[in-house]
Amino acid sequence: MKLIGLAGWSGAGKTTLLARVIPHLLATGLRVSVIKHAHHAFDVDVPGKDSWVHRQSGATEVLVSSSRRWALMHELRGAAEPRLAELLAKMSQVDLVIVEGFKREPHRKIEVFRAANAKPWLFPDDPGVVGIASDIAVESTLPTVRLDDTEAVAAMMLRSAIAVEDVLAKSLSES
Repeated sequence: MKLIGLAGWSGAGKTTLLARVIPHLLATGLRVSVIKHAHHAFDVDVPGKDSWVHRQSGATEVLVSSSRRWALMHELRGAAEPRLAELLAKMSQVDLVIVEGFKREPHRKIEVFRAANAKPWLFPDDPGVVGIASDIAVESTLPTVRLDDTEAVAAMMLRSAIAVEDVLAKSLSES
């Protein structure tokens, strides 16, 4: 199992890019999963439904299962947010895990940059950035691709991905 991240400021187009790249990777026969970081309180449950009531009642975890999918919701209840390594340990085996966000974690990542965002670059200060997908020309020694070139972005992701075990080892050595 390999891992590569996409990092950039909100509004850079990470999710839109992934919506194009994932089907491209699937068409090559790869199995792909995503870990998405959210910066705010979010909920995947519907208020009033049984699972929501269970969580609101104080359950630490609620697992919902059907014939089509299952989902595990875990309430932190004041505990620290889990690091990427801890979340990776919960993932099922696939060919490629794409991490969207987690820009402060030390894993390899491709910076997604959109000029209209008017935000600073991550790559000069983040040694984890190993490539750039942008809508403008970039002066850098890092490999760069056009943000709208799905095939080139997918190829860069595959070339830059590293074994999850290496990510976990690096994370443990930095904790």
